[in-house]
Formats: sequence, C-alpha cells, structure tokens
Amino acid sequence: MLVYEDAVAAFMDLQPVTPGHVLVVPKAHAVGLEDLDETLGCHMWAAAHRLARALRRSDLRCDGVNLFLADGEAAFQEVFHVHLHVFPRFAGDGFRVDANW
Repeated sequence: MLVYEDAVAAFMDLQPVTPGHVLVVPKAHAVGLEDLDETLGCHMWAAAHRLARALRRSDLRCDGVNLFLADGEAAFQEVFHVHLHVFPRFAGDGFRVDANW
C-alpha cells in the first residue's frame, strides 16, 4: 500500500517487524548511499521524518520509532536499491537489533 509519493515512494513493508512498518525508497535507482544523490538522500530522510511523526501521532500509539538503512552486504543490505525503514516501536514488542560493540 502506497502511503506517500513524489521523488520517493513510501509504502507498507510486506514483512513488517512491527505494525505500521514503512519503507521509503527513491524512485531513481541507487544501489546504496555511495550511488545516492545527496539532495535526493536529504529528501528521502525528510519524507521518513514526516512519516515517523505521522506514526507517532497515529492511532497506533507507538512508544517510539526506528529509522534503519543498511548500506552494503556487510551491513546486512539484502535488497540492492537504497531504502530507509521507518518502523514504530512499542514497549515489549520483542524486536531487537543486536550489535556487538
């Protein structure tokens, strides 16, 4: 389901980690950040920011929002067209991003 569109498209993730999980994708192809036009990247971030605000104000009543972008295979990128995940977080939702620092 498309939720936003201009130079980027935002749509509901087919495999959401939480209810309300949205992907923000530039229409122009870019494999990763290296290939992404900086102005378009800023626009993608601004769209994600607006969507995060909308999620916080929605009936979902989320407790927080994560923004996640994987850039390159070593960073767990699986789809090689740059995209930004915007997903609402709920206390006790069980989703974890584990990092060994």
